[in-house]
Amino acid sequence: MRYTVAMSDTIQLTHHENGVVVITFNRPRAHNALTIEAMQLFQQSIYRLTDDSTIRAVILTGAGEKAFCSGGDLVELSQRTTEAAAREFITIMGDALLALERLPVPVIAAINGFALGGGSEIALACDIRIVDEAVKMGLVQIKMAVTPGWGAGQRLLRTIGYAKAMETLLRGAILRADDLLALGLANQVVATGQALTTALEFANESASQPPNVVRGIKALLQAGFNQPYEEALQTEREIFPPLWVSDAHIEAVEQFFQRQQAKNNGD
Repeated sequence: MRYTVAMSDTIQLTHHENGVVVITFNRPRAHNALTIEAMQLFQQSIYRLTDDSTIRAVILTGAGEKAFCSGGDLVELSQRTTEAAAREFITIMGDALLALERLPVPVIAAINGFALGGGSEIALACDIRIVDEAVKMGLVQIKMAVTPGWGAGQRLLRTIGYAKAMETLLRGAILRADDLLALGLANQVVATGQALTTALEFANESASQPPNVVRGIKALLQAGFNQPYEEALQTEREIFPPLWVSDAHIEAVEQFFQRQQAKNNGD
């Protein structure tokens, strides 16, 4: 069972019964480019999910077969010619992607086709990236004489290291599936048109696990990014004890011993 909440024609939220939420960038004729209004609606959708304790996983994808998201809509943004205007729209998306990154559940990018510029910035804010064979992803901002502005520089640095991040940003090259795998920017490559299907399978698998354990895994990994080493270790230690005494763990241990006993009896 699922139902769709249309934030607008350009941003759609589909809620599945098991707590999986799919956010779709819905401007296929414009390669799912984001207008200012769409950026604001995307931000609002993420803030809405932040306060929703029922979600188990979030998927981002693009409508149609050609694009995930091609970033900001240059037709509109090129009319905003002041520093103040630039600061305004990068702040909208920068804040939205920070909130996305901090959602307590897995966030999966199902990347179909083009994900250039801002589209790559959105993908980098996700925990998992599943790409199809036809993907064309790249932080190509240097070709337009700008830098990333939504946080991709810091995320790229933390994902692939300083030297590779420097090379990637300076070249501004379009990366294909094999390139993304080699750099560690893609978790999985699937057949063209299958990114969303595969992402849903992954999200459903995650949603079937104890939610406090899934959230705990994300929290301890995020701690490694955001805290000094010893503080992150302490965070990890704090997450474990409540899970140890949880009903889910006790039941899992009982089932383990039952399986072992059945196996021994079979021998």
